[in-house]
Amino acid sequence: MPYPSKTDRPTILATAMDQVSQHGIDKLAIRSVAAALGLAPNALYRYFSNLAALEAALAEESRHRLQEVLQRAAGKKSPEEAIRSIAKAYVRFAREQPQVFSLTLMPSTTETEGDAAHVQMWSFVLGHVAGIYGEKKAPEAAVALWAFLHGMTALEAARVFGERKPVSSFEFGLRMWIKAGSADIS
Repeated sequence: MPYPSKTDRPTILATAMDQVSQHGIDKLAIRSVAAALGLAPNALYRYFSNLAALEAALAEESRHRLQEVLQRAAGKKSPEEAIRSIAKAYVRFAREQPQVFSLTLMPSTTETEGDAAHVQMWSFVLGHVAGIYGEKKAPEAAVALWAFLHGMTALEAARVFGERKPVSSFEFGLRMWIKAGSADIS
């Protein structure tokens, strides 16, 4: 008769994500996750071969969470309104969950943790960007939008926006990106 498991992969991931949310990825340890679950550290190795595998799974989970937020924001809106909502949701996610957001940029480095969430999010974003830029320009426009959004979130996190830098910079940049979709940029 097999020994009954006292935990499962989703429970371990949820506990690890809570710890990352509170303390950051640098403070994550198999031992602390196991302790929070009331288990011996060895029990977690049944689900994750090492800390790197757990981190890769957390990165994948963070991308799933971000994509869910972006999909809810986009809803059934027009292309322009969907992009505005997606952009605002991206920035809000980064602002409200900075530790989880930082995981979205981590690579999935193990064989068991592929980059399915990244592929799904890329397809989702491309579909919305194509509504403004067309399919041919969508990949470049999507990267430009991502660079803009990531840059804004990084600058905000670094607290470089002060009295002399207008709060409306985000809206201005987003309007310019959307307007560029109707321009003949070769």
